[in-house]
Amino acid sequence: MRAHRVDHPADLDVVRDSYDRVADNYAHMVETTGIGDIRRHPWHKASIDAFADAVSGLGPVLDVGCGPGTVTAYLAERGLDVSGVDLSPRMIENARRLHPQCRFSVGSATDLDLAEASLGGVLGWWSLFNLPRDVLPQVLAHFARALKPGGHFITATHVGDEDALRTEAYGGVPVRWTTHKWRPEPLVELIEQAGLRPVAELRLPPEEYSGPGLVVMAQRPGGPGLDGAAG
Repeated sequence: MRAHRVDHPADLDVVRDSYDRVADNYAHMVETTGIGDIRRHPWHKASIDAFADAVSGLGPVLDVGCGPGTVTAYLAERGLDVSGVDLSPRMIENARRLHPQCRFSVGSATDLDLAEASLGGVLGWWSLFNLPRDVLPQVLAHFARALKPGGHFITATHVGDEDALRTEAYGGVPVRWTTHKWRPEPLVELIEQAGLRPVAELRLPPEEYSGPGLVVMAQRPGGPGLDGAAG
């Protein structure tokens, strides 16, 4: 039986189909241009490295919305017991092709059967902005319960006030999804209300291919913190 129920987004099937359509182009873009590859972005890489250090030795790590598996594979190289999950079956096909040494599965962030205190870390790396504003708090609460005490959650998302409807992406492919942008303070407040303690926040300026961004890392209370780990 599911330990925790999350509402099913009304547009989930449409979003899944859209990402299936762009999956091949997106994977090709990452491979050929480096966009989306944290190794090419020093601040993204620094954030993921800090997360990897924080969760090392705490147990399994889940990359939710892993896309073609770039971050999953990087964390595996860092020695973490990590697996990736994505809503789009075609994204997962690309992830398995590009990173056959890693574990990937198809699934929605809203339909994950995660046991209480079963994970050392959870990522929502540029992958939760499609969740409706009333659904995201439920997903964050589910992640918080799934983390072990001392476990960490990291998320990156687009900053703004509006809900932006996307109708084409990655080479002009027709899509239909909504990007729910967040201001830093309300998003951090949601993370706190989910039961997590924010430990780091990074605000990113607009880039050529994207608007301003935000990275937040938070910890489930009850275990050793980053300050304690540093001595």
